Amino acid sequence: MAKTTKNCSFCGRPESQVDFFIMGQGGVHICNECAVQAAEIVKESTISKSKLPQLNKEEVPKPIEIKEYLDQYVIGQDEAKKYLSVAVYNHYKRLMQEKTNDDVEIEKSNIIMVGYTGTGKTLLARTIAKKLHVPFTIVDATVLTEAGYVGEDIESILTRLLQVADYDVKAAERGIVFIDEIDKIARKGDNPSITRDVSGEGVQQGLLKLLEGAVVNVPPQGGRKHPDQKMIAVNTQNILFVCGGAFDGIEKKIASRLNTRVVGYGASAESEQIDKKNLLQYIAPQDLKSFGLIPEIIGRLPILTYLEPLDRTALRRILTEPKNSIIKQYNKLFKMDQIDLVFEDEVLDYIVDKAIEFKVGARGLRSITEAIVIDKMYEMPSNNENVLHINLQYAKSKIEKTNINRLKIA
Repeated sequence: MAKTTKNCSFCGRPESQVDFFIMGQGGVHICNECAVQAAEIVKESTISKSKLPQLNKEEVPKPIEIKEYLDQYVIGQDEAKKYLSVAVYNHYKRLMQEKTNDDVEIEKSNIIMVGYTGTGKTLLARTIAKKLHVPFTIVDATVLTEAGYVGEDIESILTRLLQVADYDVKAAERGIVFIDEIDKIARKGDNPSITRDVSGEGVQQGLLKLLEGAVVNVPPQGGRKHPDQKMIAVNTQNILFVCGGAFDGIEKKIASRLNTRVVGYGASAESEQIDKKNLLQYIAPQDLKSFGLIPEIIGRLPILTYLEPLDRTALRRILTEPKNSIIKQYNKLFKMDQIDLVFEDEVLDYIVDKAIEFKVGARGLRSITEAIVIDKMYEMPSNNENVLHINLQYAKSKIEKTNINRLKIA
């Protein structure tokens, strides 16, 4: 009696050309490759229908609670923390607002934070993400370009948010997006561009509909590599956008505006009160326009706040006080090899002094600390020593041998 050949009921391939069949009722078979393809189709086309957790006003953290949480990880920057805490709390209240007959609808207030590099903009965003009960994602504006050019499409911002929300559209539509390095998409000149500015002004114009609130077709896997995928419609009306950037050189724009304002008979009293060491505190929307942001995008980021430059006291506290401080991280690294790491106070002061000298902000503290302990991190895991005591003389000798230019900001 001839042996009957089994074929896949979907692709028709015989048993000899596949690894195995999954048997079904009525003589139906599906091969392993068709099963994998079916799973991918289901994953792409099925939008998660998970039950959204109901936001309870009693459970929503109050602005003071949010700031106290941020204080555990970020030193100083009270002004920026206050603005961010209020914005997040108001975002929750917008999501919970009930429809009433007074036709009053609370609109979202997107934020833009300006601060020197290493002052804690990204750290604030990463820290607050741990506290929230809504999807939160951080995207980098430097890779964004206009559609059709090398780089990432603007819609990829929402793709990241969808991925964080596990492709649950309803959850993503009430999320928060932090756009980092927003200053890198400033247009190249103050005049409207004659040639196409695909990574600057073009991106700003593309961001307008996202910031304002519109239904955007989002490619769930990113648009460039999967052109045939099914789009997902996402409404950005309830998505809060927080933008941050260093805006290097904007102090000149602020100084120019302040100087032009204080000319004449009433100039002396006002000009004497200007703190020239911290001009960022006087930042205004017109300074962002002078820097290269288009007026339309400035209008869609109504809340403007700044981060103070870090002084010596703040840098010293950053080194040791936060829950995730640099010294605590190195202590943990050495502890994993049963080594006790001890820094003298003089060494910590020396690290801070070098960070100020090199103008590297809080990020430079790690580079300088690494330069001091790198040799011991290389040698001690193979030795039997269990205590590492770092004194000032040792720290100075290591920094002097290091290529100083590598640590400095030009």
